[in-house]
Amino acid sequence: MKKILILGASSNGTRYSYMAMERLVHHGHQVILVSPKYDEIQGHHCYHQLRDVDLKEKVDAITMYVGPKISSTLISDIVKLNPRVVIFNPGSENSEVYKALEQKGIHYLEACTLVLLNTNQFEEIFS
Repeated sequence: MKKILILGASSNGTRYSYMAMERLVHHGHQVILVSPKYDEIQGHHCYHQLRDVDLKEKVDAITMYVGPKISSTLISDIVKLNPRVVIFNPGSENSEVYKALEQKGIHYLEACTLVLLNTNQFEEIFS
């Protein structure tokens, strides 16, 4: 079981971040949700800000569902969590964040979390 942080979590069932949350849980992963709009989604606690996530919580991956305008303001918070990998889903790509991750030796990839899960490639990103 991996701890996967979903940045840009949503309670809207048609949003990809919501679908990713459901699929990650279905695959046995623990989800950590971050969105300023919700206190909880489907019984999972939701942090309002990334900086509120307990740094003692070992995050295996962050899957990004926010655009560059938002993620650029969160670079230091992302780096502080020191995830093993950051997944930039379509629309969340951000070269400014990539540079900061590279400087800290944090692996990242441009991919769709849903596709990775549905094609059984998700676990491979941790090897």
